[in-house]
Amino acid sequence: MAVLIPCYNEEVTIAKVVADFRQALPDAGIYVYDNNSLDGTKEAARRAGAVVRHEALQGKGNVVRRMFADIDADVYFLVDGDDTYDAHSAPVMLRALLDEGLDMVSARRVTDRKAAYRRGHRFGNALMTSIVATIFGNRFRDLLSGYRVFSRRFVKSFPAVASGFEIETELTVHALELRMATLEIDTPYKERPEGSVSKLQTYRDGSRILMMVLSLTKEERPLQFFGGIFVLLTLFSIAICIPLFITYAQTGLVPRLPTAVLAVGTMLVGIVSLASGLLLETITLGRREAKRMRYLEIPSWRDGED
Repeated sequence: MAVLIPCYNEEVTIAKVVADFRQALPDAGIYVYDNNSLDGTKEAARRAGAVVRHEALQGKGNVVRRMFADIDADVYFLVDGDDTYDAHSAPVMLRALLDEGLDMVSARRVTDRKAAYRRGHRFGNALMTSIVATIFGNRFRDLLSGYRVFSRRFVKSFPAVASGFEIETELTVHALELRMATLEIDTPYKERPEGSVSKLQTYRDGSRILMMVLSLTKEERPLQFFGGIFVLLTLFSIAICIPLFITYAQTGLVPRLPTAVLAVGTMLVGIVSLASGLLLETITLGRREAKRMRYLEIPSWRDGED
């Protein structure tokens, strides 16, 4: 087992996080990947007994990509270094993963403390979760949870395209697209300790997460994406054509030629968009099958059982 902790300026909390997971999972290796911290995060993590490494590319997604590439294990825990997640839930999540043969167990954050889960973050999480549920499947209630447990198959088949906090969205969609066995477990969530500051910027990171959802929709659901564009352009074309047809029926003339040209051009662009979606849907199906075959090539921890 490996506990992976991405960190940026978490000197106040990282030692406690390492100690708590050491107590909860005494047989696990604990790895702290520092992401250019300006404080004493690395020293505090090293004193606490963690293996400390460095990732120069800024952003949580870049750190997760590096951790998944570097570390070999059968089971991976991913948790933030801010001491907001409950380490004592780790054995419960582990047992669920092993007993049910799952690929991912995600912690759904449960709290009654307003300081732990700001209203804007709660709303944004609910909004993004509902969008992903509508497009990719309704299996998770906390899309942006930073506390998860993975199988080796999940980690070594994960492409890790995201560079920042949108990595959680990519993790969830990866599981949904390959129809992996997953579970979501309620776990306690608390506010950051005094002196610890959140790195999440609501509007900037929220917009990046939304862009990631749109990008994943284009990549994984191209027919829905480009088909939606086709529908919008078709409706626009019909809307501007109606007055032209009315005028033509009354006078036999088409006095607004530029509008007619715009309507025809818009409809043609819509048809091209639909054709692109149909073509890309076939390509995406092949890519999805290739990812599934790659996933199946990776040995499961159960392969070693009698």
